[in-house]
Amino acid sequence: MDPLAMSAASGLRSRMQSLDLLANNLANAGTSGYKSDSEFYGLYVGADASGSAEDGSASTSPEIERQWTDFSQGPLQPTGNPFDVALSGRGFLAVNGPSGVLYTRNGSLHVSKSGELVTGDGYPVRATGGGSLAVTSGKPVEIDKDGTVRQDGATLGQLAVVDFKSTDSLKKQSGACFLNDDAKNPPVAAANVQVEQGQTEGSNVAVPEAAMRLVGVMRQFEMLQKAVLMGVDMNRKAIEEVAKVGS
Repeated sequence: MDPLAMSAASGLRSRMQSLDLLANNLANAGTSGYKSDSEFYGLYVGADASGSAEDGSASTSPEIERQWTDFSQGPLQPTGNPFDVALSGRGFLAVNGPSGVLYTRNGSLHVSKSGELVTGDGYPVRATGGGSLAVTSGKPVEIDKDGTVRQDGATLGQLAVVDFKSTDSLKKQSGACFLNDDAKNPPVAAANVQVEQGQTEGSNVAVPEAAMRLVGVMRQFEMLQKAVLMGVDMNRKAIEEVAKVGS
């Protein structure tokens, strides 16, 4: 493959990944606690590179080196539901996922049939010290700023609100949940965070910006498609001209 077509094809691949990220962000713009993803570009250096690629002799092409998640706080939205909570400040609610502990900013909670306080995905919310929170549906509930849950004058427990020294080890799972895959980066009790009852945290996706970027990436994709076709056409014409000279 000639350099023009190779570079354009690599650009197409990276733009496809960008389109997937942007489309997923826009699709989750209404998901409580969702954190937007962005891409980090790098430069791929081909195996034919011997030493430095600064002289342009090595095969290089742009690629998405990794994606990163923006953990900035989204807007707090009143819901009127006393079981809903939003975190104001750094931190995550710890929940019991299907295969271990997960962490989320989605505080759209309700009481399950078994009487546990659970997320919209049905994951039981963890209490400090482990275990879940048993709540009676239909009765008034009070949730303090520190996450302490009270009902009928009795303290039922405290929401486990944790934070991490680094969010780099948090990997997205289904919905707005994250898995911590680094045992050297354990969760600790969150500091300087308040639990706001009757509210949820909206997605931090900036919809106008994401929509504009989506249009821009689509235009880049179209231009790169034309570049690939141009390279193919140039090669075809070169072969045809060589054939004419030979005859």
